[in-house]
Amino acid sequence: MAMSRLFVGLVAVCGWGLAHAQGAVQQIEAHQHLGVASCASGVCHGATQPFKDSNVWQNEYSVWSDSDPHARAYRTLLSTESKRIARNLGIPNAATASMCLDCHSDNVPAAQRGEKFLITDGVGCEGCHGGAQEWISSHTNRDVAHADNVSKGMYPTDEPVARAKLCLSCHMGTADRMITHRIMGAGHPRLAFELDTFTWLNPHYEIDEDYVSRKGEFNGARDWAIGQGIAAYNLLDVLTNDKTGSHGIFPELVLFDCHACHRVMSGKRWGPRPGTGLGPGVVRLNDANLVMFRHVLALVDPSAGDRLAGQIRGLHQATTQSRSGTNEAARTLMRSLDTSLQTVAAYNFSEAGLGKILASIQRDADRGEFRDFSAAEQAAMAAQSVVVAFDTAGKLDEAQANRLSGLVDRLYATVEREDDYQMANFTGAMRALTASAR
Repeated sequence: MAMSRLFVGLVAVCGWGLAHAQGAVQQIEAHQHLGVASCASGVCHGATQPFKDSNVWQNEYSVWSDSDPHARAYRTLLSTESKRIARNLGIPNAATASMCLDCHSDNVPAAQRGEKFLITDGVGCEGCHGGAQEWISSHTNRDVAHADNVSKGMYPTDEPVARAKLCLSCHMGTADRMITHRIMGAGHPRLAFELDTFTWLNPHYEIDEDYVSRKGEFNGARDWAIGQGIAAYNLLDVLTNDKTGSHGIFPELVLFDCHACHRVMSGKRWGPRPGTGLGPGVVRLNDANLVMFRHVLALVDPSAGDRLAGQIRGLHQATTQSRSGTNEAARTLMRSLDTSLQTVAAYNFSEAGLGKILASIQRDADRGEFRDFSAAEQAAMAAQSVVVAFDTAGKLDEAQANRLSGLVDRLYATVEREDDYQMANFTGAMRALTASAR
């Protein structure tokens, strides 16, 4: 089955609907978690070097334990900084608090923990691949199809729709797993995530012929696009939730752009962002993922992209009027995302068209849409995903690849430090990259 048809089928069967990210967590927790030690033997996934004649490396445990931040997630809760955050929040211990363990460990219910399970292992194998109770034996059998293991509880991380829902449940948050403004005020770092970029920061597999034969074609630009859509949906889902969208007389401020408030009072550097229609002194929603998804639609469905731009502007305007109007505008956007995500999931991202995404981002840069650091940060990660997709598809010679890589590095340099961000520097770097990619 072609991957595009598979994604359409997944969307049609599961639907995006409400609380789709929470559904991913429920899938992970559906079967007993046996613990990292169950995967760590030298003949399983604990080899020190990749096996030559295996369809997986089989050193995945070694890679995870040596270099993957997920393996150190629990230990972070024991740090001096985490203890300070816990004190500020008034909780006894970050290492025992569910609000921390939910994303810093594989915090499944006690009844779902096997004999070798240790909460101190952090985010281990089953935190991403699902409880292995039913598939730990069958997944080593070459005669058993990947789909059969998925039916037994293995989480389909190879599918970008499913992977985005799971990753974003922690790396962005949902109504049940939120890094709130209160938690950030206590000292927790700001969250910044992009699906394709973060997927390849600590890889424990490669996309080769065997991978494609078992799991289908891979395209980084498609994964970036789907990740942006689901992140945007998550934000709107939390915004419209009666329990999470507001606290007392204030909205949940983590949903807004940090730098709309956290500026030097003497700076006097306000400037208009045409896409919002807001004037000075108005706190803006963090619409970075919505803006990026509009650039996805510039390639996939330009008319839908234009409609989305109007709806995003309508949402910003509604935040200055009423809570009910804001919710109505947000739900309108959610319905648009429902429809557009299905189109994006089915789209064949051709190498020839990927430059249109860069051009769309560059046009926004030229008209002043990247005043907000968070949107510029997402745009830099988007540019990298698009350039890598060009290169992976064999559309760049070595000299072109090196030149574009250098220009991506220049773009990243403009968003390296949020306190030093200058829109003009970002815009210039984006313009140079887009011109070179044509």
